[in-house]
Amino acid sequence: MTASLTLVVLMAVLFGAGISVMLERSLTRVLIGFLLVGNAVNILIYLMSGAPGLAPILSPGVDETEISDPLPQAFVLTAIVINLGITAFMLALIYRSWWLARLGPKGDLVDDETELVEDAEEAADLIRSSAADDAAIQSIIDASDEEFDFDEELEREASSRDDLDTRPPSSGATRSPDEGANR
Repeated sequence: MTASLTLVVLMAVLFGAGISVMLERSLTRVLIGFLLVGNAVNILIYLMSGAPGLAPILSPGVDETEISDPLPQAFVLTAIVINLGITAFMLALIYRSWWLARLGPKGDLVDDETELVEDAEEAADLIRSSAADDAAIQSIIDASDEEFDFDEELEREASSRDDLDTRPPSSGATRSPDEGANR
């Protein structure tokens, strides 16, 4: 197949326009330039594919030289899919930059400030409820008539631990890890 001059000119115009538009600062123009270059690449692959021929199915009585090459079609389909994926990514970038531009100088911190305020309010509620619980427990302790001597109880616990530590181990028994750690 000889390349059609119209397709060659169209491909060159698409490449030139796409590259020149891609050099702009606007993300929307970069996206449009990328789409133009993607279509120019598809036309280039089509032009380089060679002469059209029969369907690429080998069957008895078909001359192998008359069969068209299926690889350029696969390349064009792959290029279309890649072009679509990058277009979706660029659209997401454009939307995100537009959204951040609308938020102004605070940028992405707007949502974080509301979350920080909510967290601070929740922590203050927990502190208030904890203080109320402590006050209720203290009032119950104050209202009870039971006397408790903390020093005496601590001395009793210490002397019981000392008794366990000074006792010699029996010949067949092993010490527990707690007993060995106290020494």
